[in-house]
Amino acid sequence: MSNQAVSKQFLLRLFLPFGLGYFVSYLFRTVNAVIAPDLVADLGLSAADLGLLTSAYFFTFAAFQLPLGVLLDRFGPRRVEAGLLLIAAAGALAFSQAETLTGVIIGRALIGLGVSACLMAAFKAFASWLPAERIPLANGVQMMSGGLGALTATTPVQAALQITDWRGVFSGLAGIALLAAIVVFFVVPDQPQVKKHETFGEQLQGLRRVLIDRHFWQIAPWAFTAQAAYLSIQGLWTGPWLRDVAGLGRDEAAQMLWWIAIAMIVGYFTLGRLAERLAKRGIRPAVVASTGMLLFILVQLLLVVLPQYGQTLWIGFGFLGTACILPYAVLSQVFPPQLTGRCNTSLNLLVFVCAFSAQWLIGAIIGLWPTNATGGYSPAGYQAAFLVLIVSQMIAAAWYWLAGKRIKAEAK
Repeated sequence: MSNQAVSKQFLLRLFLPFGLGYFVSYLFRTVNAVIAPDLVADLGLSAADLGLLTSAYFFTFAAFQLPLGVLLDRFGPRRVEAGLLLIAAAGALAFSQAETLTGVIIGRALIGLGVSACLMAAFKAFASWLPAERIPLANGVQMMSGGLGALTATTPVQAALQITDWRGVFSGLAGIALLAAIVVFFVVPDQPQVKKHETFGEQLQGLRRVLIDRHFWQIAPWAFTAQAAYLSIQGLWTGPWLRDVAGLGRDEAAQMLWWIAIAMIVGYFTLGRLAERLAKRGIRPAVVASTGMLLFILVQLLLVVLPQYGQTLWIGFGFLGTACILPYAVLSQVFPPQLTGRCNTSLNLLVFVCAFSAQWLIGAIIGLWPTNATGGYSPAGYQAAFLVLIVSQMIAAAWYWLAGKRIKAEAK
């Protein structure tokens, strides 16, 4: 690796543009948690409609992951992410002008497609340029920029709604997405050149190699069920929970979402740094990931059985949920650099298909209970929906341990 690749200036050219892109991506992902009451009032949405609308982001995001991996490995992260962010800007503009449920779903779907590379492009670039032991921390720093996006989607968006409406907010987000596309295209360096480009057939063969690998399928089910819970709840249902279960007003709920986002930022850096330091002592990132995700399951259980402590537990939810990103670093060390794009996007496909399903399913389950006099949802509905996600994570965790034992036994 050249000196240029490790210089501070070079690292800034990697981290800042990709950080801006992922900031935009996470802002789009979580903003509906604050504007949900306005969408419901203006468009007459049910709980299931709201879940379907918000999860449309996850659907198109997921649908593009496998072709995205091929594109990243073929054309590099700079060109791919910049081009897709233009689609996100168009989607935000369409969302801001929509008058029907179908219209906002189309806009939201375009946004999901447009930001589908914002994390994977960064991971691909880091795997191409940085030594393997630095990748968990680099990924954690990237995720911190997403935390800043989640932070901006709380009280700052609530403050913006005092000046404009949700349509004005999305018009502004369209401009920010356009700016991010320009910065990524003109600032990010191209990935290191490989000796030769793979043919399309060779690229598909590489994708097959990822998808049949037993190490991939050992950790993937736990990674995608845990991330689906984190993304679907934090991206939409935390805000309504704080209103309906904790009894908070809109300003108080937005402030609580702010602190959850702070915990998220701290968690991404802390766990990434911890994984890097423990790796130097011979403790694998997989150990840090599995421990963190077990604690994440515990905090979700406590939210269900002890909702009276919810405001404290949501901080733990925001912090421990960040462990769900560590499997990407684990898998980046399993596969060679030329396959990291396809490896990460294969996992991301599963994550966002599951997140799409979970976000809609939560709304569908909550909708089984009648609303109260003010239009709020039943606490029992939240409890039932969260339990479904918790059980799925427990089953996946059990699979992780059993598959790991089988792999070790076969290696002997």
